[in-house]
Amino acid sequence: MTLKIVADLAVCRGTACCMMESPDLCDVDEGAGKVIVLVDQITDERRAEAEAAVRACPVKALALQDG
Repeated sequence: MTLKIVADLAVCRGTACCMMESPDLCDVDEGAGKVIVLVDQITDERRAEAEAAVRACPVKALALQDG
């Protein structure tokens, strides 16, 4: 099963906690101050990393959904 990280840009505050937790999956657009999801599909091998990035967001702007 593959998953994807979904970002709610209206909620995102650009704290970069997701990026610090998982720099291969998330980045922050410095101009917009919002998260950029770098990977379209999360494989089972990267699920734990994606879950950690989602948990790291202090405003809950990230979620995992079936991809």
